Amino acid sequence: MTIMLEALYHRPGQNWSYAYNDSTLHIRIRTKKGNVPQIQLFCGDKFNWDNYNEAIWMEHLVSDTLFDYWHASVNPTFRRLVYYFELHSLNHEIIYYLEKGFYSEHPAIKYEGLFDFPFLNPEDVHTPPSWVKEAIFYQIFPERFANGDPSISPLNVSEWGGVPSPNNFFGGDLQGVIDHLDYLSELGINAVYFNPLFLATTNHKYDTSDYMRIDPHFGNEEKLKELVEACHARGIRVLLDGVFNHCGRTFPPFADVLEKGEASEYANWFHIRKWPLHVVDGIASYDTFGFEPLMPKLNTGNEEVRAYLLKAGRYWIEEIGVDGWRLDVANEVDHQFWREFRREVKGVNPSAYLLGEIMHDSMPWLQGDQFDAVMNYPFTNILLNFFARRLTTAEQFALAINAQLASYPQQINEVAFNLLGSHDTVRLLTLCQGNVPLMKLATLFQLTFQGAPCIYYGDEIGMDGEHDPYNRKCMEWDPDKQNTELLHFFRELISLRKQFNALRGSGLRFILLREQPQLLVYERWDDTERFIIMLNNQNSKIDLEISSHLPELDWRQIHGEAKFQSKDARRQISIPSYGYSILQASADLLHQSNRPIL
Repeated sequence: MTIMLEALYHRPGQNWSYAYNDSTLHIRIRTKKGNVPQIQLFCGDKFNWDNYNEAIWMEHLVSDTLFDYWHASVNPTFRRLVYYFELHSLNHEIIYYLEKGFYSEHPAIKYEGLFDFPFLNPEDVHTPPSWVKEAIFYQIFPERFANGDPSISPLNVSEWGGVPSPNNFFGGDLQGVIDHLDYLSELGINAVYFNPLFLATTNHKYDTSDYMRIDPHFGNEEKLKELVEACHARGIRVLLDGVFNHCGRTFPPFADVLEKGEASEYANWFHIRKWPLHVVDGIASYDTFGFEPLMPKLNTGNEEVRAYLLKAGRYWIEEIGVDGWRLDVANEVDHQFWREFRREVKGVNPSAYLLGEIMHDSMPWLQGDQFDAVMNYPFTNILLNFFARRLTTAEQFALAINAQLASYPQQINEVAFNLLGSHDTVRLLTLCQGNVPLMKLATLFQLTFQGAPCIYYGDEIGMDGEHDPYNRKCMEWDPDKQNTELLHFFRELISLRKQFNALRGSGLRFILLREQPQLLVYERWDDTERFIIMLNNQNSKIDLEISSHLPELDWRQIHGEAKFQSKDARRQISIPSYGYSILQASADLLHQSNRPIL
């Protein structure tokens, strides 16, 4: 079979050729799926190729629907590298792929026309905070988590547990979170993401009135500091929500513009299309978040606006000790502002986690000069389409996950914020139509995948809810009204994730059993541990002889409802409907078999 040249793709930079750390480069290339069985990477020093060069057989990284992706790690002696690819076809044809084109022979001159990584500058390496790789986040919507201090509740507060509406209040506050930190620790949480805490008029607080003041219905700056210190004492990091794309209608500079119009000294703090300010048929004469006139968009190109927001971004890190920011509507703010924001925040705390809310391909924001990671909504939708919406097969699920992994450098995948629901989505249990075992399967994959999983408050006890406001119910603290069996499942899976590095590392391969289109099987491994995980995503039992699908290792089931038998060379498993099995290999045989590849 001839090599399909039009399917080949590589270019230096982004997710194709990048510095993984101060000494290691990752090189990737794309080929047509099933078209190229082998690729050799030839690389060396452009100033002394004769003495410093090597040939590396590239590893098959993953496959998606159309393409295979290949990977090699290189440690250049002098931090610079030129390279080209030798591609082998199925009929023994060989093509050489250089930056300047395709050739039938090795290049004669080993610097002219090759792909070039000029120099591995440590300052250019995207190095997200290492603690995030171990993080298990819990998202708290502050107004609905717990009312710990009724004396500061709004005057019109509703009884806890009542029916939520877009405008009612139940009195959740910071003291309520402090009161339940033991619950979070027992669950296994080691990082908390709060929806906005700053002064605002709504229950969700995305209409900020003052970026330098905690909303008094939540507490005050001293109470937040007490909360952060209490979290840190338990090994829990704290992430705040920064709404820097837009403010609220009561933000003093915007109130001044409303009052004085063009004469306001803050007129250029916003994007005004037409004076005087007005709203006609729901469309404001100034830019807003969506079409919400109560949330005017801030002009981050204005020097005074930038100075104010950068001060806020720095202050809560420096003075209160929070561990990073989740940044709302991050893709609508200019890149230059985020570059300055990163410098300000990282200058105070280099380990601060900067997380952008972006729901699409985010490579422009993830090159080391802006965010550490983004909310991984593509991951979310892949899982929901398979487990909750039942729209895809196990093979389609695996190919979609592979495509997602190939989209970003490895260090970004390691700290991706992997969620199954939030204050902006229908609750996971509702999407699963109340099917708790199905919800468990989605959660199990989330908790055995690389990146930082995030649990939306209450999912672990079986809370349900359609879109806002019903996905923002009060947290249920009565044990008699909680799904305690589901809570036990969350605790067990979080404990397993913490116990075994392989369940949170990068070693992943899917094993396809096309005769079972709703059976998801995947392998997780590192240098010391190896697991096979099987998820039965259908309402019927699966009985399977799996000897031919498992590497020749000594396997035992460590978790799950399946019945697994291993006798001699035969291995049989019976997985109940919506059931699962986690198999672990004997450690002394880990290096005796090849990994299965999708």
